[in-house]
Amino acid sequence: MSTATGLRWLVVPDENAAEPSRDLVGGKAWSLWRMRSLGLRVPPAFVVTTAACEAYFADGGLPEGLADELITGIRLLEKQLGRTFGGTERPLLVSVRSGAAISMPGMMDTILDLGCNDEVEAALAAESGDRDFAAEVHRRFTGFYGRLVLGCTEELEELPDTASVRAAISSDVGDAVPADPWEQLRAAVAAVFASSRSRRALAYRKHYGIPDDLGTAVTVQAMVFGNLDDDSGTGVLFTRNPVDGSREPYGEYLQRGQGEDVVSGRVTPKPLTDLEERWPAVHAELLDAAEQLDREGRDAQDVEFTVQSGELFLLQSRPAKRTARAAVRIAVELVDEGVLEPGEALSRVTAEQIRTLLRPEIAPGAADTAEVLVTGVAASPGVATGVVVDTPEAAQANPGSILVRKSTSPDDVHGMIAAAAVVTEQGGATSHAAVVSRALDTPCVVGCGTDTVASLVGRTVTVDATTGRVYAGSLPTSAVDESEDEDLRRLTEWASSATSVRVGPDVAAEPVFDADSLAAEEIGEHIPDIPPGTKTVCGAVFCAPDGVRAALDAGVEAVVTTHRLPVLLAAIAHQRSTS
Repeated sequence: MSTATGLRWLVVPDENAAEPSRDLVGGKAWSLWRMRSLGLRVPPAFVVTTAACEAYFADGGLPEGLADELITGIRLLEKQLGRTFGGTERPLLVSVRSGAAISMPGMMDTILDLGCNDEVEAALAAESGDRDFAAEVHRRFTGFYGRLVLGCTEELEELPDTASVRAAISSDVGDAVPADPWEQLRAAVAAVFASSRSRRALAYRKHYGIPDDLGTAVTVQAMVFGNLDDDSGTGVLFTRNPVDGSREPYGEYLQRGQGEDVVSGRVTPKPLTDLEERWPAVHAELLDAAEQLDREGRDAQDVEFTVQSGELFLLQSRPAKRTARAAVRIAVELVDEGVLEPGEALSRVTAEQIRTLLRPEIAPGAADTAEVLVTGVAASPGVATGVVVDTPEAAQANPGSILVRKSTSPDDVHGMIAAAAVVTEQGGATSHAAVVSRALDTPCVVGCGTDTVASLVGRTVTVDATTGRVYAGSLPTSAVDESEDEDLRRLTEWASSATSVRVGPDVAAEPVFDADSLAAEEIGEHIPDIPPGTKTVCGAVFCAPDGVRAALDAGVEAVVTTHRLPVLLAAIAHQRSTS
């Protein structure tokens, strides 16, 4: 891809172009370039850059000249595909997708099937020979636009046809979806820009320390239809298991579905073996592409794909969000495969992930006689006990509670961050609830069935997201032993060699400062001052990254702790940041 002559706000395809700047085109468009450069099949696209997003917020609207450049970009897609945007024969429909330089799964808006109106619906029906398909495309687009552009708050997904969706939008916001595809496109680009500063996006960035002013690029891409016929579908493939890190494909496939169906959690898809049974050649092509992307990316990949009438199209590839257990396994295995050196493997695992991995599990035998309230798919492992709430606001007001929802959406993220665990009635292992919970390393069980919310709200429960069970009451737990896990042992060995600070239960050298011995009135919100000349620190505060940084900055030589690896990783991370 390269910026075509005379275009200020767009990056357009160019076979001979160098790799585009990820900061300029965003991670999604960069992944399209990457897949295309490997010879993989991707639908054609162009990108509205992050510079245009910055100008949008500075100017209070689309920057001057962007509307004309959007026409140029669409004309290029029309030429490549032999289709016409808004045409009454062989119409071109596009998706309008967000894509920040730093991956923020599900935090910003995507609009599918844009360019549809009554005339285009008729043209799609004539071309496909399927009036129901064309009507469904129109209904879906109207719902996307009404919710994401016009701000409709009504539930539109379950309405049966375009007319009922239009009526609901009109009743709620007093506005209508424009028939002009160009007006649709301009408004959709603006809406995606605006979504980069939505409450959910701001909450996500705050949680992960991402700058608040990070904008988004917008990828405008020709639609492929997983809902076209029985030989079509959509899915998500992880090149390695994001739950336990094992070296095996992991994913789901939904026949006659579009991508939003899988990630929304409203529909429970089938395992990837369903695609293998229906289309073994397509499945084999997908696994071959996944292997290329894993190898070229030097990391586990999350790949979105669509099958249209038996033809595979790749829509995105990005480093996979993973649990702490998977992060450890993948990092060690990549060293064994010769892909990473031990030092780089240490950078793939954080101190917080290790602390999460070392958190308690249900004690042996404790669940044998416990009452199982609901069961579902184990989407992000761990154990948590708390009182069940059913809104993100209640979870935020009661940190450590269990958030139970029919399904989650980006609007629930602030509650998911505060919750000790997440449980849903609907969705599978690649639903929004599952993906975001893995990124947060929050225990999550999905697909527990109808009436789960009503049956659990207000109760104290124990969520075992390793087995997918939710138990009544509070069950006893036991802790994981760091020294008995081979992957953790190897990481600890590498980390010990990568930093000069000594860490362990018996490394004390005088003088020692013990933060746990301070009087109650001396303990506040801040890390206590370390006396000059201190050589060793101990206490819980010095096991967390902020405490480790303070200790190293004070010249401390040793940290006393039972769990060595989280402290060693925090020390290494601090050394990198100050070198």
